[in-house]
Amino acid sequence: MMMLMAVLVWSVTLETCIARRGRHWRHNHRSPSSSDVSDSPSSKKPKSHGHSHHSSHNNNNNHHHKSKPKPKPKVKTPPKADDNNSPVVPRPPKVQPPSLPPPKGTQVFNVMDFGAKGDGKCDDTKAFEAAWASACKIEASMMIVPSEYTFLVGPITFSGPYCQPNIVFQLDGTIIAPTDSKSWGKGLMWWIDFTKLKGIKVQGKGVIDGRGSGWWQQDYPFIDGETKLILPLNNSVQEPPLMPIRSELDGRMPSIKPTALRFSGSLDVEVTGITIQNSPQCHLKFDNCVGVVVHDMAVSSPGDSPNTDGIHLQNTKDVLIHSTTLACGDDCISIQTGCSNVYVHNVNCGPGHGISIGSLGRDSTKACVSNITVRDVAMHNTMTGVRIKTWQGGVGSVKGVLFSNIQLNEVQLPMVIDQFYCDHSTCKNQTSAVAVEGVTYERIKGTYTVKPVHFACSDNFPCVDVQLSSIELKPVQERYHMYDPFCWQTFGELNTPTLPPIDCLQIGKPPRNRVQSDHDLC
Repeated sequence: MMMLMAVLVWSVTLETCIARRGRHWRHNHRSPSSSDVSDSPSSKKPKSHGHSHHSSHNNNNNHHHKSKPKPKPKVKTPPKADDNNSPVVPRPPKVQPPSLPPPKGTQVFNVMDFGAKGDGKCDDTKAFEAAWASACKIEASMMIVPSEYTFLVGPITFSGPYCQPNIVFQLDGTIIAPTDSKSWGKGLMWWIDFTKLKGIKVQGKGVIDGRGSGWWQQDYPFIDGETKLILPLNNSVQEPPLMPIRSELDGRMPSIKPTALRFSGSLDVEVTGITIQNSPQCHLKFDNCVGVVVHDMAVSSPGDSPNTDGIHLQNTKDVLIHSTTLACGDDCISIQTGCSNVYVHNVNCGPGHGISIGSLGRDSTKACVSNITVRDVAMHNTMTGVRIKTWQGGVGSVKGVLFSNIQLNEVQLPMVIDQFYCDHSTCKNQTSAVAVEGVTYERIKGTYTVKPVHFACSDNFPCVDVQLSSIELKPVQERYHMYDPFCWQTFGELNTPTLPPIDCLQIGKPPRNRVQSDHDLC
C-alpha cells in the first residue's frame, strides 16, 4: 500500500511539472517579452492591408497571433532617409470617403431628378444646369451627382453672385467631357466652372474625366523652359512617338484648350475626395479666390501630356493644399502672380515637373508672389523638384519662400531658380527682372539624374538672401549628361555643409543691386 501511494504521488508531481513546462513553452512562443516587443520592428506594425502607409500608426496586438505572419509584398516607396535625416514623407493614399447621407434638414437636388440619363452617351448638360438653378436658391443645399452613373456634360458654369452660400456639390459618379470639336466651338478656357460663389464645396469619391488625349496630340511634344538643361547621354534618349488620336474624336480640336475644373472670384472654396484625370490642359485652377482648401484628392494624367498642370493658382490668397497625390505632364502645383499665404504640405508629386512658382513676368508684366511654404513633399521621377521661374523683362518680386523637407527620388533638376526662363527656341535679352529675395531651402534630400542645383539669376537683379541647410543630393546615372551645381549672381548663406558642395553660392549680399522703381515694387 505504501509503495502504491508513493507511485501515485510521483506520477501527479511529474504531470504537474510537464503541464507547467508546456504552458510556459506556449507562452514564450505566443507572446514575446516586453523587451522583445520593443526591439522587434515587426511587432510594432499591424498586419499589412494593401498599400496603406498609415496602418503602422494603428494600435495593434497581433503579436499574440499563433500563425506565422505572411511575407509582406514589396512596395515601391520614396528613397529612405539616412540615419540623420528627417523621416521620409510617405506617399499620401488616395482617400475614397464613403458617401454619407446629407445632414438632416439639407435640401437635396439630384441630377437624375432633373432628367439626367447617366449613360455616358446622352448629353446631360441641361439636367445639371437645372439642378444647379434649384440648388442655387437655397443656402447649404446639396447638388448630387450619384455614383454608378457616367454623365456626359459639355462646357458648363455654376455661377453666382446671387446664389446662396455654402452649397455642396456632391460628386460620386463620373463626369466625362465631350470629344467632338463642335461642342467646344472656337475654343474655351474651361470646361466646368464655379464662379462668384461663397462657401462652395466640391466633395465625393467621383471622377472628372477630361478625355484630353486629342488635345494633347495637337500640342505634342511640349517643351518646358528647363528642357534645354537636359541633354541625352550618347543619344540614348529617343524622341517620343506622336501620341495617337483616340478613335472617338471627331475633327480637329480648337487650339484653345480648356481647364477641367475652375473656380474664380469665389470665397471659402473646398475641394476634397474627388479625382480629376486626363484634362486637356490644367486639371484644377483657382483664379481670384480667397480662402482655398484642397485635400485628400488626386490628379492623374500621363507624364507626357503637355501643359497639364495639376493645381494652378493665380491671384489667389490664403491657400492650404495637403494630403494630395498629383501625377501630370507639367507642374504638379503652379503658383502664379498675385498669390500669397500659400501653404502646401504632405503632397506626393510625380510624374510631372515638380512644384513651381511661376513662370512670372512674361511679356514685361508685373508679378508679385509672397509668403509661400512647401514642405513635407515626396517627388519621384519629376523633371524639376522645387523651382522659381521668371522671364526676362518682367518686374515685381518673389519674397518669403520656404522649401522644407522635400524628399526626391531620381529627379532631374531638384533645385532651380531660373530668371532666364524661356520656352521658345530664343528669347530677347532684357535688363529688368522679377526680383527673387528670401528663399530658404532646408532638408532637401534624395537622388538626382542631371544637375542638383541650377540657380541662374539676373545680372541687374541678383537673387539675394538664399539660405541653404541640410542639402543632401546624390547622383544616379541614368540616360543624361550630369553636371555640378551651377549658380550665377546668387547670394545668401550656407548654414550647413551640403552634399554635393554648393561652392558657387556667393556668401553675403551683392556689392550693388539695382533698385526697382516705385511703380515696379509690389
